[in-house]
Amino acid sequence: MATKQKKSNIDKTIQIKYLEQALRTEGIRITQQRTAILAALAGSDDHPTVETLYRRANKLMSHVSLATVYRTVTVLVECGAVIKNEFEGSNTSFELANKPHHDHLIDIETGEVIEFVSDEIETIQEKIAKELGYEIVFHRLELYAKRRS
Repeated sequence: MATKQKKSNIDKTIQIKYLEQALRTEGIRITQQRTAILAALAGSDDHPTVETLYRRANKLMSHVSLATVYRTVTVLVECGAVIKNEFEGSNTSFELANKPHHDHLIDIETGEVIEFVSDEIETIQEKIAKELGYEIVFHRLELYAKRRS
């Protein structure tokens, strides 16, 4: 049985520290603009685009530049702290990489992205890989669907 992924119980402050450390490791200074961007990202329960992060960061601190958002998110993706999602029919979006494993169901009519977990799907994937002589190292599952009428 599939269940919707519950809101991450990882504290927002801990998430911000995790992202700050990722940037520092890459030699990036933690500025007030970047702190606002990290807070916007850490506080996201959805899959925000760069433009959405830009708007949210500017609500937290005015004068955050779109270029800084792009650069910051790019570094976070490159170092593995953030996952870049390119769902079909949607703009590129992002989510924290340290969230528990989950899969995605994308509503093709609204663009809503629903995170879910299914032990059955995980078991079937493992079984298929084993039958073919493989061990799963990583996988991504995206289901594109529309609501039943």
